[in-house]
Amino acid sequence: MSARSHVGAMMIATTALILGFATTSCGDKPKAPGSCKSEKECKTGQVCSENKCVECAEDGQCPKGKRCSANACVASAECTKDDQCSAGKVCQAGKCKPCASSGECPNGGTCQAGACTKGNKCAKDTDCADDEDCKGGFCEKVNKVINPGDVSCSLSTVYFGFDESSVKESERDRLTANATCIDQNKAKSVYLIGHTDTSGTEEYNIALSERRAQAVADYMSRLGTDPARMQVVPKGETESTGLGDDKDRRVEFQWH
Repeated sequence: MSARSHVGAMMIATTALILGFATTSCGDKPKAPGSCKSEKECKTGQVCSENKCVECAEDGQCPKGKRCSANACVASAECTKDDQCSAGKVCQAGKCKPCASSGECPNGGTCQAGACTKGNKCAKDTDCADDEDCKGGFCEKVNKVINPGDVSCSLSTVYFGFDESSVKESERDRLTANATCIDQNKAKSVYLIGHTDTSGTEEYNIALSERRAQAVADYMSRLGTDPARMQVVPKGETESTGLGDDKDRRVEFQWH
């Protein structure tokens, strides 16, 4: 190759490098995977939300029986309140389940063969039996408590879904009532005792039970309960109820 040809080739190569650099430096940046400006750029079954291709942005974009949570379609809760359940069942961890004790029944009801019977309606205390008071329009046993101690109200157990530690909507009314009860008994503190079923290793279940109890403590704190009056106690799978996995995934309250 002649010197002139060699110089020409070098000039062409240099020009190509400059043009390539200009193209990558000044042109449009490559799109990040999953980014979008419209739904046309997303896969089938996805929507464009905040410039990202996701499964959903709102409940209406999910199939029937599912809702949108963190841009993913997840199963909708079967219930959020006890009165949405039939046959005397109670709403626990988003599902209608048989009761295990009268303490799980709303409005002063009692648990019989897994079903809650309704308490008697009332307008005043004289409408109820001698050992009952009229509370919230229903007759309830006076000082009906689950845990030992001289207290004026009961503390309800709350339940969790499989391998979950977040407080479900179905448990919030119970925790609100617990917060009120604790506030009424300022001389006492409570243990928040976390439990799991037997799925998983013992080490994992201890950690899961602690996360559940801590999630309840955090929620109670947001309701105004003094964190210094609550102590998290993780028990893992060591104290089964004998009533099935659904009843084992729980956080219990105990006065001390």
